Amino acid sequence: MRLPFLWLSREGGRGRFKSNRQLHKNLGLDNWIHYTHATRKEPTMTISQETLDRLAEFDTPTICNVIELFDVRPRNQGYMDHRVQCGFPELAPMVGFATTACFRADAPPAGGDAYGSIQAQLASFEQLPGPAIVVFQDQDDPPVAAVFGEVMCSTYQAYGSVGLVTNGGGRDLDQVRALSYPVFTGSTICSHGYCHMLHLGLPVRVGGLMVNQGDLLHGDANGVTNIPLDIVQEVADISSDFIAAEEIMLDYVKASGDKTIAEFDARRTEFMEVVGKLKERVSRG
Repeated sequence: MRLPFLWLSREGGRGRFKSNRQLHKNLGLDNWIHYTHATRKEPTMTISQETLDRLAEFDTPTICNVIELFDVRPRNQGYMDHRVQCGFPELAPMVGFATTACFRADAPPAGGDAYGSIQAQLASFEQLPGPAIVVFQDQDDPPVAAVFGEVMCSTYQAYGSVGLVTNGGGRDLDQVRALSYPVFTGSTICSHGYCHMLHLGLPVRVGGLMVNQGDLLHGDANGVTNIPLDIVQEVADISSDFIAAEEIMLDYVKASGDKTIAEFDARRTEFMEVVGKLKERVSRG
């Protein structure tokens, strides 16, 4: 079924919105947009699309390993846990900025259109410093209906979103896979129930991770992590160096022929020395 959405006008190609204050007023978005400006985290630097593309060349475990070199957070924080799984592991890594929302489907909304918030959600994309990743916290416990399906994912993608993450369920998986639109979910559920959004742009907790509006996320078949905004450029710059360091050991253990503990120890020592130099390069001390 096709749902009647009220689209925002765009210019300059996919995912870019035309600045139209009157349109926001007509949609009743003025107060919401002011609220988003007041609460979302501003990046400490401009992050170019080139940098985002560079980050997408690496898998998420590599990104996590490189973040550890900076020693800016505990190693057991900053990523989503096993409750959020990649829907389409064959797709390339997803890199973009979070736009957050809370969702329920176990009872009808108190009033208004259950899909009425999607226009404001689409408008939030233009406030981000780069491509949007839609992040839903499903507040039903356990989830009772799908957070997304073909229509919503097609809509988000049309307006420049590069992925969706939720602790809730999804549906229309074959159709969404055909879009090559990455989704990360907690379950699969065939019906949408009384789906509605509760609020937009506030912090949400998904897979054990607090996600703020504007956080930079990286996700692939292995899961989803955030990347602290003040180290983004350096993470992109040294990830290839970290992979090269891993090859010191991998080249040996993957090669044919007999192996010795002595050579393994030598390779391990060399690996740790290279990683130590990488840590010195990015040290905040």
